[in-house]
Amino acid sequence: MKLNQPKVVTWWIAVALGAVGLIANFVAIPVLSALSFWLVFAGFALLALATYLKGL
Repeated sequence: MKLNQPKVVTWWIAVALGAVGLIANFVAIPVLSALSFWLVFAGFALLALATYLKGL
């Protein structure tokens, strides 16, 4: 299996999702604190998909 480098924009979106999820876990943000796990999961999933799929 050949892995690809994700695009810079995709990488930054994944980092932003993960960072917002981590911040929301430690700081009480009304809507995001309940979704903090899923935000971090979405960031890692996006990064994994971008590594697996070419052009993402």
